[in-house]
Amino acid sequence: MKFLTMALTAVALMAGSSLLMAEETKSGLQEGEMIGAFYVTKLAGASEDGVEVGKNLCYRCKNGGRPQVIIFTRSDDKAVVNLVKQLDEAIAKNEDKQLRTFVNYLGENKAAAKASAEKLAKTANAENVPFVLPNEFENGPEDYGINPNAEVTVILAQGGKVKANFAAASAKDLKVDAVVGGLKSILN
Repeated sequence: MKFLTMALTAVALMAGSSLLMAEETKSGLQEGEMIGAFYVTKLAGASEDGVEVGKNLCYRCKNGGRPQVIIFTRSDDKAVVNLVKQLDEAIAKNEDKQLRTFVNYLGENKAAAKASAEKLAKTANAENVPFVLPNEFENGPEDYGINPNAEVTVILAQGGKVKANFAAASAKDLKVDAVVGGLKSILN
């Protein structure tokens, strides 16, 4: 009985510490910081945005001070797909507010990251969301401070300034509803 109690206590502590770690993941620019320029290559999506697949550009610059959601991901988990689909719908619903988003796929291997981004684009089937590969594909732009241990980092910005940041060590821990709810902070 004593062994069972110790085992259950150990499991509870491990579960609690993994929840704590998931909530403590800090990645990317934080609220109040300015979003800087960085270059990416468009791989897929947003066929009506005037940017051809294969073009290298600064989407952050193209979006200017408009409200925008910048996603950095190393995962094509269903939570990421769900987020992209909801953002795609939000863009269409908020056309008058000029909401923009773009998905940056990260990875240690450029060819693998490119293939994963294209797969994510196909799975998400988003009409208004471009999928890109940052020039600094391993970990995103250096001045953005993307945590190499975060599978997903989402930055909500307006007027060039971060209004909210969501990060998750595992895509499964991404709080999609909180991100979508956070759109209010950039659509005013």
